[in-house]
Amino acid sequence: MSNSFLDENTGVLFMKVGVHAQEPLEEIIARKNREIQKEGFAMWGYGGGTCHPTTMVQPFARTFEKKGGRILLCMQEMESSHFADKVRADEFSTDGISWKNIPDGINVLGSRYALVINGLRRTEDILPLDRTVVAVGNSQGRAGNLYIKGRVDKACLAFNPAAPLGAVDTVTPINLLAEINSPYAVFLRNRPT
Repeated sequence: MSNSFLDENTGVLFMKVGVHAQEPLEEIIARKNREIQKEGFAMWGYGGGTCHPTTMVQPFARTFEKKGGRILLCMQEMESSHFADKVRADEFSTDGISWKNIPDGINVLGSRYALVINGLRRTEDILPLDRTVVAVGNSQGRAGNLYIKGRVDKACLAFNPAAPLGAVDTVTPINLLAEINSPYAVFLRNRPT
């Protein structure tokens, strides 16, 4: 295992993942890779307020984009039982105001938000959370290993080269990697009836 992806020009969106909308993770991965092959990208659905599209993810991503960096979605598998219905979102929006149809070849199920990704792949990497800091929001500057605890399962993180290497328990296995591309994060909805 290594952490070859972590450097000062790489932003990390960390997320714990598992069963979502009653669909096993392996099926989600296979579906997302088919979508990437067909459409050139996929939308990785999620919920919760810690990675809100316009207040967190988009500003975070633009910071790295301006300095020629990249944003990686680093995912850790976990046991989960997300029971939301398998309802496909019809529309997406970058700002929550103007809406567009989601391409027919992309299916985002049971989510409020989605990350725009490509290059989804299995990996055996590690993320030393003690060498990261929260990059945006009210907890900006807080060490990643102190922030990702308990019910917190997502975060926009930046590498902190000045942080001393910590204990082994701050190393988090990363099972899936993907690149996050513009427009980075979007809102999802079903067409109003």
